[in-house]
Amino acid sequence: MPHTPHISRRELLRGAALVPVAGALAACATPVAAPTSSGSAAPAATSAANPFGVADAKPLEVWIFDGGFGQDYAKNIHQPLFKSKYPSVEIKHNATKEITKVLQPRFAGGNPPEVIDNSGANFMDFGALSQDSQLQDLTPLLDAPSWDDPNVKVRDTIDQSVIDVGMYDGKFSVLGYVNYIHGIWYSQKAFRDNGWQIPKTWDEFLALCETIKKSGKMAPFTYAGKFPQYLYEPLLTMAAKVGGNEVLVNIDNLEDGAWTTDAMKTAATAWAEVGAKYLMQGTTGLDHVQTQTAQNKYKVAMLPSGSWLENEQKGSAPDDFEYGMFPIPDVTGSDKMPYGTLHTQPGENFIVSSRSAHPQAGLEYLRAMLSKKAAGDFSAMVRTVTVVKGATEGRDISPGVTSATKAVADAGANAVYYRWFNWYGPLKDEAVAATGELMSGGLTPDKYLERIQKKADEIKGDSSIKKYQR
Repeated sequence: MPHTPHISRRELLRGAALVPVAGALAACATPVAAPTSSGSAAPAATSAANPFGVADAKPLEVWIFDGGFGQDYAKNIHQPLFKSKYPSVEIKHNATKEITKVLQPRFAGGNPPEVIDNSGANFMDFGALSQDSQLQDLTPLLDAPSWDDPNVKVRDTIDQSVIDVGMYDGKFSVLGYVNYIHGIWYSQKAFRDNGWQIPKTWDEFLALCETIKKSGKMAPFTYAGKFPQYLYEPLLTMAAKVGGNEVLVNIDNLEDGAWTTDAMKTAATAWAEVGAKYLMQGTTGLDHVQTQTAQNKYKVAMLPSGSWLENEQKGSAPDDFEYGMFPIPDVTGSDKMPYGTLHTQPGENFIVSSRSAHPQAGLEYLRAMLSKKAAGDFSAMVRTVTVVKGATEGRDISPGVTSATKAVADAGANAVYYRWFNWYGPLKDEAVAATGELMSGGLTPDKYLERIQKKADEIKGDSSIKKYQR
């Protein structure tokens, strides 16, 4: 692999990936401290009805990542709700699949938009944004009255993990809106029709792969070969299951040798075998849509993804496909975490730009998003679960969401997550590239982990990069 020249944290921000954030909210009770901004906005007076000081004369610019959830939810749910309280605020809606290319010049030029959904394969480096003071402190949002009930603070209407995962440099700066639930996805219809059973152990998983392969009906497994982060997710989850949650905590904290532990070697070896024996032909050259569409056409049985999958494929999947999801099977017989352990964490990350012209409106937009109506309508439209408590109560939800939600309930406290990929952009890039080589046979498991560990060590030793801890 060619040598990558050293790039400072500030330079990384000037020329790195970037994504949209969502951020305006409406109020109805006790005013809270208005956000400060280095942008040009002078906040209006705050009040019970306008807790952040949204100015009627100033527009609000929103950028949505047009990915698995599309952009209609913003145009048809969130923005009309915001406008119902602030009819004089012009909303400038934008959406793109190329967040980095479109928004990087805006941040570099000092005129970023207010709300950005910073998601997708090439999301903006949150650590770099934080280090450059580009992220609006969202703590006032947590302490604001909720949209639905002025006597309940926003922080009490959302999962605590949203706050935990959204902290950067001691401040709540990133709002994960969707409860991403990761696992192995399949067609319940295909499994039922073929008599295939959900594997509870890794030996059963490999036996299932062998059965499917020999049947000649479809390939056993695939993943988005062009975006190998789809595969390092189950690999890391497996390592945590084998060695305990501390495996992921140590990786996040850049501990010496964190990537080369026995648990990581077990996981890398297991998935390398899948790559060598059971991948759908051509996997390494396909993107997520191509592999997912192949599954919808019953060309492949299983793939790793998150709870956005069902909505992303709603135009491709047959009506009776019936998405289902199962967790990583037991691996060693003495795993430190039990069957059902799941990687789940807030995703679809929205930010408000601190240097935008109207960050007050950005905060208010987020407050509207966190109402039960907005969150419930979102779940119904895009077939996924938000972080707002009770938002889907009394609503019909799809097979995939039902399956994933049950998996979360079954996991209980046995849920894991990791944050290094948001904290350290260069480490994410290295892990993506290396995972692709592992699965294609270009790296042995040992060399794979050594390569990523080397990059983690470089970052740890680089004093220009701010370090984060769990």
